[in-house]
Amino acid sequence: MSPEPIPSAVPSAESPEPKARPVAVPVWLIVLLFLLLYGGMVYFDRCSGWFADQVYTPYQSVQELEAMQPASGPPSLAQLGLLVYNKPTCVACHQANGKGLPGQFPPLVQSHWILEPEPGRIIRIVLDGLSGPLEVEGQNFNGAMVPWRDVLTDEEIAAVLTYVRQNAEWGNNAPSVKPERVKDVREKTKQHKQSWTPDELLKVSPAD
Repeated sequence: MSPEPIPSAVPSAESPEPKARPVAVPVWLIVLLFLLLYGGMVYFDRCSGWFADQVYTPYQSVQELEAMQPASGPPSLAQLGLLVYNKPTCVACHQANGKGLPGQFPPLVQSHWILEPEPGRIIRIVLDGLSGPLEVEGQNFNGAMVPWRDVLTDEEIAAVLTYVRQNAEWGNNAPSVKPERVKDVREKTKQHKQSWTPDELLKVSPAD
């Protein structure tokens, strides 16, 4: 009686290739992942600090949102000022948050130049520009501001200064600037053909 053949451990050519079977993902894991993602988005939206709950892209602040809403009458000075500020006129240098750029463009937030009760100096800066070393709230700047005398009207200058001086989100609270006040300063300084320096401005009364 012949011995039975021992089966070979090596599969023959006719043996089928082993295949991996897909493992189903538990439903509870999918639900948990969804809840984590949703919770993270809600937390980021409410607590990130980037914007108020009622403000969404493309708006960057409550004031900008209000200014863009349809109104029954003409826009207020502050609303017009927001539109002027958000052109490359101001926002490119002083930034949307009003904090400027370190060493180049000074902040408009809580700046004593901005918040002087009488706006004579700041009107002059907008009309004819500013150059030279400048200290604002303990920070040193040495950039230059271009003149806007021939670009902006009296109303636009009054509006943008009113917006900046009364921007509650920046903590600013100063009197508004009237177009008549800008017109008066424009007339007084019509012979001034170059940018102001900080030293020159300090010799000028804000009420002038």
